[in-house]
Order: sequence, then C-alpha cells, then structure tokens
Amino acid sequence: MHKKKDKIWFALFTVPLLFIFTTVVIIPFIIGIIYSFVSWDGIAANPKVFVGFDNYVRLFQDERFLTSGWHTVKFTVLALILVNLLGLAFSLLVTMGLRASNMARTMFFMPNLIGGLILGYIWKFIFTDAFKFIGQKTGSEGFFFNWLLNPEYALYALVIVFAWQMAGYTMIIYIAGIQGIPDEMLEAARVDGANLWHRLTKIIFPLLMPSFTICLFLTLSGAFKIFDVNLSLTNGGPINATELLAMNIFNEIFGYGRYGLGQAKAIVFFLIVAIVTMTQVVITKKREVQM
Repeated sequence: MHKKKDKIWFALFTVPLLFIFTTVVIIPFIIGIIYSFVSWDGIAANPKVFVGFDNYVRLFQDERFLTSGWHTVKFTVLALILVNLLGLAFSLLVTMGLRASNMARTMFFMPNLIGGLILGYIWKFIFTDAFKFIGQKTGSEGFFFNWLLNPEYALYALVIVFAWQMAGYTMIIYIAGIQGIPDEMLEAARVDGANLWHRLTKIIFPLLMPSFTICLFLTLSGAFKIFDVNLSLTNGGPINATELLAMNIFNEIFGYGRYGLGQAKAIVFFLIVAIVTMTQVVITKKREVQM
C-alpha cells in the first residue's frame, strides 16, 4: 500500500512535467526536423515541397551563415574568458571578509536581473551618447566613440554587455564553491608558508572545478544562443558584423520567408551547441578532484 502511494505521488509530480516537456520541446523539435527537409515560406496556405537534403547543402554554401558562425565562435570565446574571469574575481573579492561584501554581491548580481532586450537598449545609449560625450569632453575620441557603428568594435561591445550581464551569475556559483572549501585546509596551507598564488593554484582552483564545469557550460550555451541582446543592441549591424547564428536563423525564417532552410540551420546550430557544450562538460569533469 505504501509503495502504491509513493508511485501515485511520483506520477502526480512527474507526469505533468513530462507532458509539458513533450509538448513544448520534443514535439516542436521533431516537427522542426521534418520541416528542414522541405521548401516552405512559412505560410500555412502555401504548399510544402519535399527537397531532401537540399537545405543542408545550401546552408553550407551560404556565406552569410558561415560568416555568422565565425562571429559566433569569436564572440563565444571572448565572452567565455571575460565572464568567468570577472565572475571568479568578483567571488574572490566578496569572500575576503570585507565590510561591503553583501553590498558588492548585490551590485554585481543586479545586471543579471535585467532582461536582455532592456539591457541592450541601456547599453545602446551608453555606447552612442555617453561614449560620444566622454570622448568630446576628454579629447580621447580614439577610444570613446560610438562602437556600435564600427564593424571592428561592435562585436566587442556585444561581448562587454554579455559579460556585464552574466558575470554576477557566475560569481554566485563560484562563491558557493569557495565556501565549500574547508577553512582548515586553507589555514594549514598558510601555516606551511603557502602564499596567495599557491593557495589559489594548488588548493582553491582544483577544488573549484565543479563550479568551473557549471559556469563554463552556462556561459558557452548562453553565448552561443544569445539573441535578445544581439537584437536590441546592434540588430546584427553594422553591415552584419554582429549577426550571430541565432539572429541569422531568425532572419532566414521571418525576414526572408525561407522556413525550411532556416529550420535546417537551426538543426545544425543545435548539433554544434550540443557537441561543444557536452565536450566541455566531459573535459572539465575529468579534472574535478574530491576532497
């Protein structure tokens, strides 16, 4: 009787979630795979023509898609480094026992609470009006100018905004990892004469590998899939210099009406993100150590 009751409670909590996951994720994903083999403009009244693998062949011949892929790789690498360096630095700073630690945690985490679209518009004002004003007043217009209009700087502006948003979130994860390190271990290292650098590299960083695994995964997947900040900050410009893969797929489907080709791009994009993130998780998991 007791086991039957447990099964009922288990079904009560899991069946609705499985139903929602199936209808929201699994079924649309399968439909997307089917649509990637047809030529269709997305209008229900128009026919869907089966074209086989033609869409997959076309996407690898699409120079704009390949260029967007390169922009995405460049953005992801830069964002991955900057977000985790800032998050780790913030976590070390606020766990040093400073009086303003709680205030600093709040300030560092707050950007993550702002929606991506709003965040993009805020920084759009900073890069256009604020940078221009500072450049005129200080005479340093070689650096303080509208980055969003320069193809060489626009992508870096996108990296800065993404890092400003994500660094506080990774900071929280790193803080949890640091607080899980026994104080006795660090104190013993100090007694043995280990300086700050040795404590970081020989004790803290190795024991933080589970946190590194999580933060690198979240940053990788988030950077690859970024769309809202990309849309509101640069809208892919100037001259497509910041059109990342998610925006390229969006434009393909809703801008040019090539639904089948856009779905093929989305499937390839999904496979790329899945392979990269799972490879990262496997590599970092192997480097984790047990206390």
